[in-house]
Amino acid sequence: MTVTQLSTFVLVARLGSVGAAARTLDVSESAVSQALTALRTHFGDPLIRRTGGGGMRLTPAGARLLPVASRMVALSADAEAAVRAARGAPDELRVVATSTLAEFVLPSLVEAFDGRSGRRTETSFGVAAGNEIRVLVENRLADVALGPYLGAVRGGEPVSEPLFRTQLVVVTGARSPRPPGPPPQWSWLVDSSGTDPDADSGRLLRRLGVAEGHVRVFPNQAATWAAAAEGAGVAPALAHLVSPRIRRDELRILETPATPSDATWHATVLQPEHRSPATDGFLHFLHTPAATRIMRAPGAGVPPSQFRPPVYVTLWGG
Repeated sequence: MTVTQLSTFVLVARLGSVGAAARTLDVSESAVSQALTALRTHFGDPLIRRTGGGGMRLTPAGARLLPVASRMVALSADAEAAVRAARGAPDELRVVATSTLAEFVLPSLVEAFDGRSGRRTETSFGVAAGNEIRVLVENRLADVALGPYLGAVRGGEPVSEPLFRTQLVVVTGARSPRPPGPPPQWSWLVDSSGTDPDADSGRLLRRLGVAEGHVRVFPNQAATWAAAAEGAGVAPALAHLVSPRIRRDELRILETPATPSDATWHATVLQPEHRSPATDGFLHFLHTPAATRIMRAPGAGVPPSQFRPPVYVTLWGG
């Protein structure tokens, strides 16, 4: 039994599928299955089983193991941090964000923080779906997560702090007519956030009752706006991010029964007693005017159309 195997079990249990855990770890599903098999052999119990609906269900033994495994994974992370500090190694900061934040502002935020933090910090970043954020932070696979508010929390769970308020709108080509019929019948152009039930775009499609057959998924937000500008359909957008294209007369805003609507970016972190100095430093930076300026008007960081986030999870090294 290893920490890697326990971490894998926790991810499968929390995310509800082998595939979701594999995507989070950036490994194959067979690698996840092998880790689960090793634990099953060690404990002599299936621990977790597939259900008829395609989900996963913990066995009684698995349900008892889950909180213990979560604590062991957290203690392992604390041990690694303590040894790094004793050796004088640079602080480690792992930041994840939902797709829109990762595409437009995360690289510039990390670059600005690294340039002003005054401490040696090994910073890495990646993309996470809204439903993965709590799992990643709770299980010490990410130090800071940028994305949606996670809802009311109990003592000891992650904390979500509001960072930036904006508006969610729907855009179409500047010279395109309003699509016929109600919004559920329109052609919707989204990035991966449109398929994320916890992201602003995913919630919008759900509120409007848009069926999967009316949705086209693109690799990033910039590609959806380019397609909308060419008349391929309508696209959700955050008003302050899409405004340059509106000013260039490429896109225009369409009102819908659900938009414009308020949207707020949050930073999710552990409780103060479990944060590293680098995490506290980055969280403080996120509330500064410099960070607000970046979130309001992302600079010349990584061009959104070229953004390819690195994979930051390194559980499989040991």
